[in-house]
Amino acid sequence: MTTAAHPTQPAERPTLSIVKDNTDQPVEGTVVEHQGGAVTTRPTWLTAVYEHALDNRLYAPQIGRGYAHLTRNWFHAHRDYWPQQIATAEADLAAAADSATQNKARAQLEQHRANYCHHRRIHSLKAGGWGVATLASAGVGTVFGGALFDIGLGLAALGLGAWKGRAGATARRAPLSPNLAPSGETTSGIAPTAGDEKVLEVLKRLGFEAEIIEPLTRQADGTSTMTVDLDDTVTALKSKTEALAGALKRDITMVDVSKGAHASQAKIWLADTDPFATTRRTPLLDQVMPLDSWRDGIPIAYSKRGIAIRIALTNQSTVIGGRSRSGKGVGASNLIVGAAMDPLVNLRIVAGKHNGEWDPYARTGVAATYFKPSPERLLALLQGLLADKDRRERDLGKLAKSKLIHDLIHEIGGIEVLVIDELATYTRPGKRLRDEILAAIEELSQVALGAGILLVLITQYPEVEVLPQAISMNCGTKWAMFVENANQSNAILGAGQAGAGRDASKFDPPRPGLGWLVDPFAGVTDLARSFDLDEDERGEISVLLKRAAAFREAAGRLAGQWDDPIERYLVEKTGLSSAAGGPDRTGTPGRIGGSKSSELLIARVIDVLTDAKADRMKTEPLVEALRDRWYPELTPDRFKEAMKDAGAGSPVTLGPIGEDKNPRGFKLRALTSLHRP
Repeated sequence: MTTAAHPTQPAERPTLSIVKDNTDQPVEGTVVEHQGGAVTTRPTWLTAVYEHALDNRLYAPQIGRGYAHLTRNWFHAHRDYWPQQIATAEADLAAAADSATQNKARAQLEQHRANYCHHRRIHSLKAGGWGVATLASAGVGTVFGGALFDIGLGLAALGLGAWKGRAGATARRAPLSPNLAPSGETTSGIAPTAGDEKVLEVLKRLGFEAEIIEPLTRQADGTSTMTVDLDDTVTALKSKTEALAGALKRDITMVDVSKGAHASQAKIWLADTDPFATTRRTPLLDQVMPLDSWRDGIPIAYSKRGIAIRIALTNQSTVIGGRSRSGKGVGASNLIVGAAMDPLVNLRIVAGKHNGEWDPYARTGVAATYFKPSPERLLALLQGLLADKDRRERDLGKLAKSKLIHDLIHEIGGIEVLVIDELATYTRPGKRLRDEILAAIEELSQVALGAGILLVLITQYPEVEVLPQAISMNCGTKWAMFVENANQSNAILGAGQAGAGRDASKFDPPRPGLGWLVDPFAGVTDLARSFDLDEDERGEISVLLKRAAAFREAAGRLAGQWDDPIERYLVEKTGLSSAAGGPDRTGTPGRIGGSKSSELLIARVIDVLTDAKADRMKTEPLVEALRDRWYPELTPDRFKEAMKDAGAGSPVTLGPIGEDKNPRGFKLRALTSLHRP
């Protein structure tokens, strides 16, 4: 038996043997033997942090970039867009061709400058407050926390800078394609990008052939715009806005279609986020001068693109509808508070509930008429307005005018605005005097606009039984917030509007104050959300109404300061006054003064004027006559306060009397309209 020779192993390949490795693995953070020495290993996370810090040069570039970004943001917020608005107003003033236009432009310029100063002052105070708070915290921490607190505070400051300066922290994501031009650049003349092709593809699926006029372009605010020529009308594309938004993976609030140079040229606007997701404060809070609601309009809401929508009180009535908690009250408040800031608007407010929602208008005296639910008094008010309509038309005829114009507002007696809240309280089937009230409202909506008498109707039951088509069709401004169904939406906006894509029952999610707003005079037929205006928590309505009261008092237009033909009519018909909410200013009509002493004072002032055969008298002679006959201790200040408490308001300008050009006092006619013997 022979044995095969074992092959010779190459010198460079030593024989391998399988040996079980019983050596224990080192544990992180322990000391192990390595070539005769001891080495400490780091935890993995600490090694990663260390390497990341070295790779990013200890975050020095990010920290510098972050604080530079914060500084730019501070200066941008400090300036905001006021310098641009001031420059525009200056250009308008320079280009004004007549004195009326110059006065309007100068007033706008002064208001912008005042608003800019106010904005900078508030912004500086806020920044200074944060700075003082930070320094105070650092000082307290140093005293009580020692070096460890200072180290922590320093690390926090460095961390803030690094976070704000990280890559992509301020970059904006392109909505459809990473190849879109950055802000400020255009892509005219280049081949369609992936974003352009996506939009064209979607348009084709919706039945539109389109040719690119302006490619998808990134704007400074992060939105994108594109202009195309269609083989159909822009109106046809607008009716499919919701389908266009869905195909582009957006909500309807993030897509807007408007007409370009001709009927088939569409300007498409795209946003990456819902523009109505956050509320915006009302610009009325910055209003420091009386508002001209006829020429400048009242800011009530903002559009998808963030543009303020202003409603002018010229020749259209308004209907606002929506279910409970839809935000219709806030939307209406924007309009009514704005109207209150125009001294030439006579506010008549008829509440639909017995709560205090509208009481601030009475307490400040800006409501010429205000009362809580009373069908009988509402009917009397409507009849009084119809009678005043006839008087206004006669006066306009004498002036050779067929309708009210801006320059005649004061002469004709102001703009009448009747607000009826919770319309269903008076017009639902079965309500007392329903038919008479509806007939009077319908007549006013049809024939009183040219005489300067406007309606604002608010309802949470937008049904044809509550708001007949004959009335809604005469309301030029319609605002439909979230409702139950398409029929209710159509009751506000008009028949067939839901089928055309404007359906207020399909908001998802339904946001307070968001609705379909239609006002052809303002060029609006789109979604809009009311500006934020709060009374219960922030008291903003009361703040604005006090400001409005100051405007009106200076103009002699607070309740009781002027001869009000409507309240005079109501006193004659009912024996009760609802001027500024009645004697108690709570919406309860009553005898003037609310007490025998107040009524007696009014009667005695009337006696003084009658005995003197004067239709007006300055305050000082009135006080002297009253002191001689009835009140020996009476002073001018006490007299003014007593007249205000009696519902007669403050002294008004009287025009020239003797050597006095325009003194203040009281007029016989105004007092007679308030007093019922």
